[in-house]
Amino acid sequence: METYFESGIGTEIKMPCQNQQLNNNDRQEHAAMSSTKQVRFASCGNSVLTESNRDAEVAETCDNVFNSELQRQIGSQLKLLPLNDQIRELQTIIRDKSTSRGDFVFCADRLIRLVVEEGLNQLPYSECTVTTPTGHKYDGVKFEKGNCGVSIMRSGEAMEQGLRDCCRSIRIGKILIQSDEDTQKAKVYYAKFPPDISRRKVLLMYPILSTGNTVIEAVRVLTEHGLQPKHIILLSLFSTPHGAKSIIQEFPEITILTTEVHPVAPTHFGQRVSLRMECMGSRVIFAYAFLA
Repeated sequence: METYFESGIGTEIKMPCQNQQLNNNDRQEHAAMSSTKQVRFASCGNSVLTESNRDAEVAETCDNVFNSELQRQIGSQLKLLPLNDQIRELQTIIRDKSTSRGDFVFCADRLIRLVVEEGLNQLPYSECTVTTPTGHKYDGVKFEKGNCGVSIMRSGEAMEQGLRDCCRSIRIGKILIQSDEDTQKAKVYYAKFPPDISRRKVLLMYPILSTGNTVIEAVRVLTEHGLQPKHIILLSLFSTPHGAKSIIQEFPEITILTTEVHPVAPTHFGQRVSLRMECMGSRVIFAYAFLA
């Protein structure tokens, strides 16, 4: 507030300064934006809701009821990432048929990273004490040894980089399973795991669970190598109710971690990821030939 005095008169006149006028304008603009902001998670006690907010709240309630009922049927072995606007936007962009290849890859990598981070949070930790550069003791935690990843080729390979970004020294096995043309049953064509995989905790990576047959066959191969299903954490981006139920019914001790359970799975994900993997493979071959 600036103060002025009339000439020859001791009357004090107070006028708003420029900063105060700007602050008032900012508050008015902020209030206007707040009134039109689309909030998906509206408070139940708020009696004044816009139509779009009310629709979003109803949709969110339906999703919560569906997921709660599904988790009740399957059990605690099915774990969903806490839903927020960031995850919902990534899911939307990946499902949108008009999404460009660059945006698709970028959003898929982001969603993969979120799933991998939560998957690592499911692994066992042990307490430890370290010494800081200032000489103080700090009580923290560290990973227990004996973890590894296994990707189901080829779409599962798209999740390998996200795992390596979080655990740069982790070992990763591979398994190739395809449907037989005559019987339409899943058939194992290739499998390579660390020799001591029976003593490890395994992060099994497969982005889309549709029928669950491929994952079931992969888990069977892992159990044939001595691994217990309770030591397997399946990392997936999208799952159908049928796929999740089929896997849990076959292996009740396995843990499934995903971002969404929906009747319609984005099956185009595998095709776009396969194209990306082919491009990456071509670059590697070209680089190797160039260096040679």
